[in-house]
Amino acid sequence: MKSVAIVGASLAGLSAARALRAQGFGGRLTIVGAEAHRPYDRPPLSKEFLAGQMTTADLALEGDGEDLDAEWRLGVAATGLEQGRSLRIALADGSAAEADGVVIATGAVARTLGGGLAGVHTLRTIEDAAALRADLGAARRLVVIGAGFVGAEVACVARTLGLDVTIVEAAPAPFARALGPEMGTALAGLHEAHGVRLICGAAVRTLTGEGRVDGVLLEDGRRLDADVVLVGIGARPAVDWLDGSGVTVGDGVVCDTGGATSVPGVVAVGDCAAWFDPALGAHLRVEHWTGSARRPATAAQTLLSGGAAVPDALAPPYLWSDQYGMRVQFAGHTLPGDEVSVEEGDLASRRFLAVYRREGRTVAVLGVDQPRSFTRWRRRVNEPAGAR
Repeated sequence: MKSVAIVGASLAGLSAARALRAQGFGGRLTIVGAEAHRPYDRPPLSKEFLAGQMTTADLALEGDGEDLDAEWRLGVAATGLEQGRSLRIALADGSAAEADGVVIATGAVARTLGGGLAGVHTLRTIEDAAALRADLGAARRLVVIGAGFVGAEVACVARTLGLDVTIVEAAPAPFARALGPEMGTALAGLHEAHGVRLICGAAVRTLTGEGRVDGVLLEDGRRLDADVVLVGIGARPAVDWLDGSGVTVGDGVVCDTGGATSVPGVVAVGDCAAWFDPALGAHLRVEHWTGSARRPATAAQTLLSGGAAVPDALAPPYLWSDQYGMRVQFAGHTLPGDEVSVEEGDLASRRFLAVYRREGRTVAVLGVDQPRSFTRWRRRVNEPAGAR
């Protein structure tokens, strides 16, 4: 393989470039990015950057003097992928990039509401965070739609700025999708203790306002006044550009356990990639920093070996969140019906270690201000029942 093109100048794309070079690839390397920025760290966007504690320069992922000997083509989106004697990536400016191998790392696009009303935000990019920060500085009331981790972190920052904050969640409990209802409710108490209003089991009918948002109307008829609205209802994989390419797409690019797609010479990593997880027996997109940092090494090995390399076992998904000075850590994947028990600490103090089990096997672990215990229990996730 003499040339590789990485589509997506993200953490996953940068990690893939580093892995390719580390594994001995010395050919032509092209990195295409829809954003004008070099790769930057996204988790601080909802925390330190939003609070004004970090600058754009602080978010840079490349080290001082780091040189991957790559051609960077930034500020231009990919619009298509064609198979031929080589793989051809069509770009929005009418040009193209050709390569023997392709790494798809185009990430995900935030789902939104509001029909273009000013004051309605999503949070995926530096520009998103800067616009939200400016609006919060002149606002009194924030409504967050969707009780996920990003929305929760924004709520924390808004409370420190003195805003009235309401979180609206369609599910019966916040964070229920990832943590289950019991642990989700436990974390909800942390927000309520800091003055955040939580409304669960409520769907949003529409956003109101003339030109600029002034409220959120719920399906049950309640109306919430709002100067600013953050829409945190998830994201869809950025894979529309692959239509007609031959790459199989479901909820993301469908990959095997090594990141290989249905097209030879093409692998996928990051938020857009649905890798097969043997522990679940299903394809799963992992929208977390750790997956985007670590899985590209496996995908690079798959690409350079032509699929002959045997991938290591997938590490369980891992995420962390900083909320009101407390570190929330979670590893694994839960399903309805999993048993959950508090092994250390207690829910009342909101400092605890909870373990999820399925048929006697540890499948996930949640820690709130329990870093040492979390590290110990994290090693047990997906071990056979009775292994310890």
